[in-house]
Amino acid sequence: MVEAGHGHEHIHGHEGHSHEHAGPLADASVRLARDADAPAVGFVQAVVFRDAYAAHLPAEAIDRFEPRPFTKAWRAALAEPPSRDHVLLVACAGEQVVGFAAMAPSADPDAGERTAELTTIAVHPDARRQGHGSRLLNAAVDTARGRGRGELTTWVIGTDDDTRGFLTAAGLVPDGAHRGRVVSPEGETLQEVRLSADVSHDPRSA
Repeated sequence: MVEAGHGHEHIHGHEGHSHEHAGPLADASVRLARDADAPAVGFVQAVVFRDAYAAHLPAEAIDRFEPRPFTKAWRAALAEPPSRDHVLLVACAGEQVVGFAAMAPSADPDAGERTAELTTIAVHPDARRQGHGSRLLNAAVDTARGRGRGELTTWVIGTDDDTRGFLTAAGLVPDGAHRGRVVSPEGETLQEVRLSADVSHDPRSA
């Protein structure tokens, strides 16, 4: 990984910049995940990962993205979070979980103690363009800030223009770091770039 100084752009409100429609739905919400949400989160992750990696991995690798192992992992993580800064948020349409965002302290070698990482943000394809991604990202920023974190980072596939465009429109910018991520038992890798933003200042309090 090429390390570089993190970006210092302030992340801002982004409903108007998202690739999703800005108008919120009356029954749309974001909340902390509960133990009972693990199967829904596992299902969304399997669907989204199959779509995201379809162009990058062989079919046999894609076939491994099944809800059951994801559900098992999330159930364990929710039962015993590794730290208070490991947080799982879910986006809901009514009572149905349609997306999620996972956060953790950054494990990057150049990260400071005040750096939080958005490890995953995903919305089921059938629920996109309804503002769920923007609400999840806003909630992730508020969560990081509320836990005393001043910087938020995330890694995205270098060729995933949609996700990268969504995040950069919200204020997360490439900071010069990149890495090869192992994505299969056979050692296949994908190139990822890191985006970061200063979240220490809440523009709503200005």
